[in-house]
Amino acid sequence: MHEDEESPRIKQATDRLGRPLDGVSVAELEVYIRALETEIARVQAEIARRSDHRAAAEALFKRPSGGGGP
Repeated sequence: MHEDEESPRIKQATDRLGRPLDGVSVAELEVYIRALETEIARVQAEIARRSDHRAAAEALFKRPSGGGGP
């Protein structure tokens, strides 16, 4: 899958964003905000984990610099 394509799971989750908030109580809105903040933190942690993993892999396969070529 290309990075610009949304997975069906992500699309399903984002389809719920932007829903009408009319008739939702303040308490329910506060719960909704906490849930969104928790999800944002979870996604940010996953991004950091993947970035760290990629950086480690790149460092492992990086050619040493210096010394001149053949």
